[in-house]
Amino acid sequence: MSDDLTRLSLNQETIKQWSLPELTEGCVKAGIGKVGLWRAPVQEYGVERTASLLKDAGISVTSLCRGGFFTALDPAERARALDDNRAAVDEAAALSTDTLVLVSGGLPSGSRDLHGARERIADALAELAPYAAERGVRLAIEPLHPMFASDRCVVSTLGQALDIAERFPADQVGVVVDTYHIWWDDQAPAQIARAGEGGRIHSFQLADWITPLPAGVLVGRGQLGDGSVDFRAWRRLVEAAGFDGPIEVEIFNEALWARDGAEVLAEVAARYLEHAC
Repeated sequence: MSDDLTRLSLNQETIKQWSLPELTEGCVKAGIGKVGLWRAPVQEYGVERTASLLKDAGISVTSLCRGGFFTALDPAERARALDDNRAAVDEAAALSTDTLVLVSGGLPSGSRDLHGARERIADALAELAPYAAERGVRLAIEPLHPMFASDRCVVSTLGQALDIAERFPADQVGVVVDTYHIWWDDQAPAQIARAGEGGRIHSFQLADWITPLPAGVLVGRGQLGDGSVDFRAWRRLVEAAGFDGPIEVEIFNEALWARDGAEVLAEVAARYLEHAC
């Protein structure tokens, strides 16, 4: 394994307190040449402006988050979701990233039909995947921990994500391997191998699992090394499956957001070298 920062990508939300210019400047100073971006701050700064800023700094975009939320029952709401996802694809293409991360959506209000919700995801991808492919963008289904199944993502395991992705060409739809969401699943290693055989690992993300979870569980991701995840083991699995792409650190944590951004970035780099290399 490499013992440098060549493959490290800093997800924008890890240092949410930084503006895009601050993120760019900080990464240049730290020698980090890759970032993962989120749509809302990019839209606020301007998509084309963001693309120019990063290009001029020599920083590449490894992923854009997020598309998805395909599970609505109302036809008008589903149509709006598809329109928003087409816009997300266009934004990804403008940022010169080939990966749009999808958080697929939870159960509609009053519904208990997990199977039906997953089928609506596949139906949406049947419309969206060709559109994305024409623009050089791959769709990456991210399974989320089961605690998010009701409200954010009915796709909870890599196996479920692959069952949907494999209905489409591998260069159009793949999966995200995010340690935070799958570390607990003893079937995940076999599913990583399955994804690798099909060429469907489109993104690899790191965050630690720490307990107790905060009241807002979305911001409960831990700094690398602070929790239960064996990052070297997961890295070995994805590399054995053929993945040699960027390794993106994506942490949502209010304690990190309250600190000096440069200090957090230095810590992320040090923890990455210590725990993931």
